[in-house]
Amino acid sequence: MRHYLNINAIELDDVLDLVHRALAIKAGRSVIQSNLTVTNLFFENSTRTHSSFQMAENRLGYQQIDIDPQQSSMSKGESLTDTLKTLKAIGVDVAVIRHTVNNWYDQVLTATGHEIPHLINAGDGSGQHPSQSLLDLVTIYEQFNHFAGLNIRIVGDLAHSRVARSNAEILHHLGVNMTFSGPKDWQPNDFGKFGQFVAIDDDWENLDVVIFLRVQHERITQTENQNFSTKQYHEQFGLNRARYERLKAAAIIMHPAPVNRDVEIADELVEAPKSRIFEQMNNGVYARMAILEYTTEATHATH
Repeated sequence: MRHYLNINAIELDDVLDLVHRALAIKAGRSVIQSNLTVTNLFFENSTRTHSSFQMAENRLGYQQIDIDPQQSSMSKGESLTDTLKTLKAIGVDVAVIRHTVNNWYDQVLTATGHEIPHLINAGDGSGQHPSQSLLDLVTIYEQFNHFAGLNIRIVGDLAHSRVARSNAEILHHLGVNMTFSGPKDWQPNDFGKFGQFVAIDDDWENLDVVIFLRVQHERITQTENQNFSTKQYHEQFGLNRARYERLKAAAIIMHPAPVNRDVEIADELVEAPKSRIFEQMNNGVYARMAILEYTTEATHATH
């Protein structure tokens, strides 16, 4: 059984193979149609990730069993593990799961008899977002054709972002020079393992990639001190015209979306020439096709 739960638990050679495979699919390389059955269980709202996985599954020929967790037996108290046992019993091969709980898969994997052969993590709380990380890697590699030595800065709500956590670690392992900026209260101590915290404008002209993060209001607790308005946040940590113009010509702007326009990024710059935000979404389909192939061990047959 092979799962895709944390991109940082995968061998780097396999990560790079996934990047190359996604770009090969994008370039028109053939794929093997699958006769497997998949279910998408999303316990949090999602547009991009959910629809992107659905499109990837459609293109690979998967049969989809659609379940709304809010209208399933889980709303009656059934555990995720028992739900997966039920789905396995009726013939589901792959489960794509987004959950509010960090590391939801730990409990599932240690339970007896969950038996779903292939689990894919579509985001766990503020922990990991491994499919977003892969599509971000695909987008960066497509632009620069390498990772080592690139200067990449992640800006914003680092504390609550599973995207930031996944990306910071994998990019560091790939030889990227990582820096981080954002409100001091949202700077997790463990990010120091992957790079330095700097003022947002430090060494700005030498950056190759800037990844802006959404302010995740739904994860900010009442006890946290959010002592700024959206206008103040934009002025201090957002992408405005002046910062955009200071970036070198080959630099790119990224964001996992949805974008709070005029908060993280000025409205006029969301689709500016240096922005790759919608290209990231496009690449998400190919990245998730590669993940499904990898997880179900079809990759070797398609290279």
